[in-house]
Amino acid sequence: MRQTSQISKLTSLRAGFAALSIFALIGVSGAVFAADAAPMAPAAEAKAAVPGKPKVDAAAGEALYSNGDATRGVTACITCHGPKGQSAIGTWPKLSAQHAAYTAKQLKNFKEGTRANPIMMGMSATLTEQDMQNIAAYLVKQPASLGVAQDKETIALGQSIYRGGIAAKGVPACAGCHSPTGAGIPSQYPRLGGQWAEYTNAQLLAFREGVRKNSSQMTTIATKLSDQEMKAVSDYMAGLR
Repeated sequence: MRQTSQISKLTSLRAGFAALSIFALIGVSGAVFAADAAPMAPAAEAKAAVPGKPKVDAAAGEALYSNGDATRGVTACITCHGPKGQSAIGTWPKLSAQHAAYTAKQLKNFKEGTRANPIMMGMSATLTEQDMQNIAAYLVKQPASLGVAQDKETIALGQSIYRGGIAAKGVPACAGCHSPTGAGIPSQYPRLGGQWAEYTNAQLLAFREGVRKNSSQMTTIATKLSDQEMKAVSDYMAGLR
């Protein structure tokens, strides 16, 4: 009986020791997992702290367009391009309803010098990329300015070039990229309908003469056009809507 009792006590001690070992193991494992998990917290916080891309602000764009920013030397665009981007004379292009991506690209090209224009290079010098995006976002929301073709004698020629191109010279139809109504294709080709004929003609000449170099496609096309053809298609586009 005494031997049986001793065996029973020994068995109980062994069971207790095993239980303690299991609890100890669980505690150690928990500590290891906790140690592994701890470094993950700062990483998660760092990821959450990464700032998002600034949103385009059309209201800020309007403020810059209409008033400029004297503290940064930014001149108001409205002085030349008119209220809501509708300029009064052909010297300055109409910017209302122009695709935002196109407007922002041109401002960036002016600042970088890849599009040469002494006045606009100076105007864009103080603009940040965010400013350019904001101004473009404001202008695209403005109503398109309508125009009228002035030269009745060249309308047929202008229409023929715009809609069908000039096969003999390898000139593609303008409508293929700028759309039948002159509205253009967002993010790719600008709106030309309603634009001043004087301005459009000046740009075609600039492409042909190598003064404007920020579109190899337009340079290739313009070099194939005569002065008469440029004037005719520019006048025709002014009346598109």
